[in-house]
Amino acid sequence: MNKDSKSKMLFQDFIPPTKQDWIEKVTVDLKGADFDKKLVWKNLNGIDVQPFYTKNDQEKVLANTGENSAQVVNYRRINVQEVKEANRLGLKALEEGMTGLLFEINSEISAEQLLADIDFNGISISFVLNKESYSFKNSYKSFLEAQAIDPQLVIGYVDLQLFDDYLTTGILDKNKFEELSELTKLYAAYPNLKTLLVSGSTYQDAGSNQVQEIAYTLNSLIFLIEKMTENGISNEQVFENLHFILGLSAEYFVEIAKLRVFNSLLSEIALKYGISKLNVGLTAKTSVWSKSITDANTNMLRTTTEAMAALLGNADGIELDPYDHEFKNSSDFSSRVAGNIATILKEESYFGKVSNPVDGSYYIEELSLKLAQNALGIFKEIEAFGGFYKQIENENIQSQIAEMRMKKTKLLSQRRLAMVGVNKYPNLMESVPKEFLADLDTPSNSKILAPQRAGLELEKIRLVTETFVSENGFRPTVEIASFGQLTMRKARAAFAYDFIGVSGYQIENEKSFESAKTAAQQTATSASDIVVICSSDPDYLNSALDFVNEFRSKNSSKILMLAGYPEQIKESLLDAGLDGFVHVRSDIFKTLSAIQNKISKTTKPLEI
Repeated sequence: MNKDSKSKMLFQDFIPPTKQDWIEKVTVDLKGADFDKKLVWKNLNGIDVQPFYTKNDQEKVLANTGENSAQVVNYRRINVQEVKEANRLGLKALEEGMTGLLFEINSEISAEQLLADIDFNGISISFVLNKESYSFKNSYKSFLEAQAIDPQLVIGYVDLQLFDDYLTTGILDKNKFEELSELTKLYAAYPNLKTLLVSGSTYQDAGSNQVQEIAYTLNSLIFLIEKMTENGISNEQVFENLHFILGLSAEYFVEIAKLRVFNSLLSEIALKYGISKLNVGLTAKTSVWSKSITDANTNMLRTTTEAMAALLGNADGIELDPYDHEFKNSSDFSSRVAGNIATILKEESYFGKVSNPVDGSYYIEELSLKLAQNALGIFKEIEAFGGFYKQIENENIQSQIAEMRMKKTKLLSQRRLAMVGVNKYPNLMESVPKEFLADLDTPSNSKILAPQRAGLELEKIRLVTETFVSENGFRPTVEIASFGQLTMRKARAAFAYDFIGVSGYQIENEKSFESAKTAAQQTATSASDIVVICSSDPDYLNSALDFVNEFRSKNSSKILMLAGYPEQIKESLLDAGLDGFVHVRSDIFKTLSAIQNKISKTTKPLEI
């Protein structure tokens, strides 16, 4: 009997468990807890993400999700202030292993000076232009012809910022459609230089979810096709010259699925226009939304996650912002780190060396399918009510994004959505300069989509603290006083340390006391500005009220908080002088704002 026969005989007695069998087993292990509430992730894209998937879930998969490639362009953005310096930075970037240069040009400059000594072979060179630099398109064309560069080697895109400007200013410059038409005709002989750029990153940077970003970007494509047709550009020419930019967030698997879904739906739309073979570009850009100013080094981790999602999601190019990009002019070091992230992932982690590695993943395939269904629903709804332009002018798209942004902000403030260094695990060793936090105002114009960081509201908390420090000459100190049952008091002390640490206050190490009375006496007369009581619920029932009464008999102004929420005695504690509670259901913004408000009233400013 051969080996295969033995295996068949062995396993024929075992019936493979179905998905329902697994669910029933898990339900037993949950001991009566609700399966959906405990294990199903309610994603903000309107998708219930299950805790596990089997091949039975893969009844249907998306087609045309793109192809993974080792030739992903790794862009370095260079803001051209002085042309020779920009050329130097471009050459330096290529020496450091970058495979793409993105020049942001704001004035009339010479393409010959900007691109001197740059080898076009295997390098993508792209440009972002505004009105003052439109003449560069002619200078670049003259340079290419003078250097007799093979048109096939000219790879990249030219961005006239049509959609970015419209969405962030609320004003559509209709003359740009004529400029785009002329640009497309000017570079008709250069098949790999894309002249019609559609950006969706603005939606995500303003707080949209992935489904909205996909749908609105495709809606804007339909609008672009209509306008370009009016300006003498055929549908075939439009699709031959398209390049898309999508944002990237830290939701790793969702971002992988998003890029795959976008490729798939784009193919479906192209078929409606009679285009069966696509040759469009797709660049994925790290988002403003997912970055932070506090504990900025964590931005490197988020950028790495985003880069991984872009590579596995079949993007053609990636643009990774340096970790300090949000609050200062990036240094050579931070720019080099950003560039190295993609290089390391491709060359050392073998991303891009395996063809479509996520294909067949039950989870990602199912997630992609549901994202596609939801995005297609929004896309059709926008088109049914007049299309992209009308919905922007009516502010319907902006209001939908604002609603999603509020949901995300609320989850962050409730700490149900974790952001390291922002609302959880703050770096208490850092001091954030006030000027880094000063520009926090959001535009009042509801028509404008303003890029902003997810942690903006919590950064305002930190700004209040840093302003207080500069005006008063000291940083408020938090004292954690614990007593009673060891395990629970330690856990609540750690929670309070993490929760209040977001404020930027100085937090002392936990102090353990033999009794509640001793703790109250010593903390009431200490030099701290805030005291947090930490113990177990049974200890609170026995001693918390005595603690508060003893504490207030010796100090009537110092802020006193309690870690936990003993509902049976909460009113008595508040009546006795407790200022509030810190617990898992606390809103971090409201709680810390209340503490800061009382600190400002009980502290006199320095006299100069």
